[in-house]
Amino acid sequence: QVRLVESGGGLVQLGGSLNLSCAASGSRLMIYQMGWYRQAPGNDRELVAATGSGGTATYGDSVKGRANISRDNAKNTCTLLMNSVKVEDTAVYYCRAVLAGIGMSPANYWGQGTQVTVSS
Repeated sequence: QVRLVESGGGLVQLGGSLNLSCAASGSRLMIYQMGWYRQAPGNDRELVAATGSGGTATYGDSVKGRANISRDNAKNTCTLLMNSVKVEDTAVYYCRAVLAGIGMSPANYWGQGTQVTVSS
């Protein structure tokens, strides 16, 4: 059974830093892509940051220059650090991974989501 477990989030002060982590659980996982998306009320889900198996990172326009995504392939984890957070960063943040377990085809998985609220 593959699961994505998110941690971090909660209340963050305006101008402060955000730290989110995601861990993929399962046996002998091959992770092709791992990253973070977010969805604010009334908005579509959007890319925050994602990284492929080769380590190349992609960032959403709204967070470029403020965010950094990293992966630990040995631990199957992905971490998002974001500085200078803004009120508009308030959203539910979702971890997403494209991965395959042993004997499985690659598939898309989502975490349960974690609320981030930026307070002034």
